[in-house]
Amino acid sequence: MNNNIFPCFWFNQNGAEASKFYTSIFKNSKITVDTPMVINIEIEGQKLMFLNAGPMFKPNLTLSLMMMCDSAEEVETYYQKLSENGKVMMELDSYPWSEKYAWVEDQYGISWQLYLSAEKAKQKFSPVMMFTGNNAGKCKEALNYYTNIFPNSKIEGVMEYEEGQGDIAGNVAHSQFIINDYVMMAMDSSHDHKAQFTEGTSMTIMTKDQEETDYYWNKFTKEGEESMCGWLKDKYGFSWQIVPHRLIELTNTHEVEKAQKAFGAMMKMKKIIIKDIEDAYNS
Repeated sequence: MNNNIFPCFWFNQNGAEASKFYTSIFKNSKITVDTPMVINIEIEGQKLMFLNAGPMFKPNLTLSLMMMCDSAEEVETYYQKLSENGKVMMELDSYPWSEKYAWVEDQYGISWQLYLSAEKAKQKFSPVMMFTGNNAGKCKEALNYYTNIFPNSKIEGVMEYEEGQGDIAGNVAHSQFIINDYVMMAMDSSHDHKAQFTEGTSMTIMTKDQEETDYYWNKFTKEGEESMCGWLKDKYGFSWQIVPHRLIELTNTHEVEKAQKAFGAMMKMKKIIIKDIEDAYNS
């Protein structure tokens, strides 16, 4: 598992409340970073990031989390707690792909697919991208796109819809792929979910240096678009954050004035330029 890649969800100032909720539900979970704007939690050692960033965006089902459960009791417990004050997308039941499965959207708008796994999974949870709206039918193309960008990547399996299975035959019902040793999943849906990829859900890539930062930035923005503060959108409109480890070091220091200078420099950038942030920090 690669903890330099992880999902990020946008909250309207209730990320701290949500982080306490999740760490009270999920086994082996804890809050690892707790600041007014950024909160990180870990579930079974795997990272999730929450941004307290205001009302501009909110999560939706175009990025859900597939939670791999080891027992029927685990599925049932998570189902009861996550569906409370939320909504059920697919009822807890037995399905062809799993003895126990459910899809719920919790009270904070995050979607969870709860899956009883027959064997031990590589990760406790995996982000699932849904290609819907203008992106419906593009899942297969996207699998090749992402695995061509990331090193140590491969497509592990693609299950297509057949005639009469509830979607367009040939569209992807489920797929699993690996990007730089991190397990992702993806699917198509031609149904009208009235949702599309937004900044409400993104994936963060922590980079080791400027060269790696430039690599991902250039690959994604070639057919996508730049945003601010290390954010960008790829060709499908999906948001990524390209964040050098050095940025975190410089903005999280106990030397408050220097950290503020580094943060101020970052706020003016599109792509993160490490040297310029170091210069601001040392000025």
